[in-house]
Amino acid sequence: MLRGTSLFGQVLGLISRTEFERAVRHHRAEHAAKGFACWDQFVSMLFCQLAQAKSLREICGGLASCVGKLQHLGVGGAPKRSTLAYANEHRPWELYQTVFYQLLETCRVAGHGRRPFRFKHPLYSFDSTTIDLCLSLYDWAHYMRTKGAIKLHLLLDHEGYLPVFAHLTDGKAGDTDVARQLNLPADSMIVIDRGYLNYGQYARWTAQGVWFVTRARRNMIYRVLDQAEVRSGSGVIEDVRIQLVSPHARRQGGAIVLRRIVYCDPASGEELVFLTNHFRLAATTIARVYKDRWQIEAFFRALKQNLKIKTFVGTGPNAVRIQIWTALIAMLMLKYLQLKSRLGWSLSNLVALLRWNFFTYRDLWRWLDDPFESPPEIPGSAQQLLELS
Repeated sequence: MLRGTSLFGQVLGLISRTEFERAVRHHRAEHAAKGFACWDQFVSMLFCQLAQAKSLREICGGLASCVGKLQHLGVGGAPKRSTLAYANEHRPWELYQTVFYQLLETCRVAGHGRRPFRFKHPLYSFDSTTIDLCLSLYDWAHYMRTKGAIKLHLLLDHEGYLPVFAHLTDGKAGDTDVARQLNLPADSMIVIDRGYLNYGQYARWTAQGVWFVTRARRNMIYRVLDQAEVRSGSGVIEDVRIQLVSPHARRQGGAIVLRRIVYCDPASGEELVFLTNHFRLAATTIARVYKDRWQIEAFFRALKQNLKIKTFVGTGPNAVRIQIWTALIAMLMLKYLQLKSRLGWSLSNLVALLRWNFFTYRDLWRWLDDPFESPPEIPGSAQQLLELS
């Protein structure tokens, strides 16, 4: 630990200041700035996320109350409310996107080797979540007639369960349109739900050597080519190789050959029908792969419950995007701390205890492993006793 550095300061140390300043110059984020640096804005918005500040007033007031402890954060001082609001509305949100991907490289090193399955395919889940907005305040976020929304599309790497791709669109954007933007490496595997049904996309992934696992539609028209034997008691009811024969499927993906697996979930007794272009993995493994897709749902739930992306401190599209990208940066930081700790933190407990110890002077890595250890006494901090004559 750097002497005199709080837990918040050490968490900020995960961000390379050199790379941050390089990103600031690349996006010209401080063009015509008058004294309020991008780093000060970033620290303020990260404080908003981790301290769960509800407004600009709480951000500025919270930092002002700790003004004597801000020097080690590299911050000139607590910002004024109007200054932070102006910066959020006018400085490019793309800076925060760049910082997210810079931090991601550090986090992926910590998550390396933490695979949930034995096979060597890189495994990803892709899904989206809708963030509701009040249309009267956010009149740019059109979704329904009386409702506004913005949609977060996310690709989750199951090696460490880290978000490796994020994209923000308006609430009306189609999920399959964003899925076309994914650039997946060959021999990787992606898990998607039925909302991403697109036979053309299935054909493109197959041609690129990308494996996919999804749920099949009930009204899918196909022809059985051959059938594999299933082991009794495995839960697998049917494992067949099929060819899609509907005119719609032929127009989009041609005569694509897929694997259809019918599996009975032992917990609920529900029959699940999976569709994949991978023919070598066991049918039970395919079922377990799809079950692990729940991790992306858990990620969205943790993001909304522990960080500030359901209420916003600004109403413009730029301010909203900055706050969401800052939440994703904060989530990467928390995931990194989880990966480095030996304690086995839940995300909610980590956020809560970190918030309560924000400006305490403890070694971050020792605190992660033993948060209830008594902090060391600061030399010379004991109050002198007055001698009464």
